[in-house]
Amino acid sequence: MIDEWTRRARELMDADGRAILGIVGPPGAGKSTLAERIVAGIGSQDAVSLPMDGYHFSNKVLDELGLRRRKGAIDTFDGHGYLSLLRRLRDPATGGHTVLAPAFDRALDEPIAARIQVAPSARLIVTEGNYLLDVNEPWSELRPLFDAVWYVDLDDDVRRARLRARHEAFGRSPAEAAAWVASVDESNARRIMATRARADLVIHAD
Repeated sequence: MIDEWTRRARELMDADGRAILGIVGPPGAGKSTLAERIVAGIGSQDAVSLPMDGYHFSNKVLDELGLRRRKGAIDTFDGHGYLSLLRRLRDPATGGHTVLAPAFDRALDEPIAARIQVAPSARLIVTEGNYLLDVNEPWSELRPLFDAVWYVDLDDDVRRARLRARHEAFGRSPAEAAAWVASVDESNARRIMATRARADLVIHAD
């Protein structure tokens, strides 16, 4: 099916100017994988993957705010910064120069500034994240900036198993991984699932 999603993404590029495709879904649904495969199918000269995760608060800021134990919740992201980036990418005035964006490094567990280059040739931005369709500000201001938003759905048991494996791969014990999925990831997932009906397309992943 990836050929079908790539074809649909390519259709967004038919209009003049730059298109932005949002990919949303609960943690572990496969958003990053889908975004990366679409960009690979179109080609890095014309498309770029731009994860929302680059706008995680740093661990230092999370500690100062007392939010470290909730990392990944909506209030642990710089929503205003992410909104400003998308507005900048939408502005025709930015079309002649490269825009730099942050990325999240899972090994460091920290956002890294200016890690992603969005070249003037990038006609499709594929941006994925948890809260693209949230109805609270500033997230509610994102929707008009997207040409389309696709929601990635995955069986909950499979999704949770993938999350536990991911947490273990980055240093948590099996017990710690299971506790984090149950207490943090699933709370976030419920919030994201409530936005599913606002998507233009629902993709059933496997």
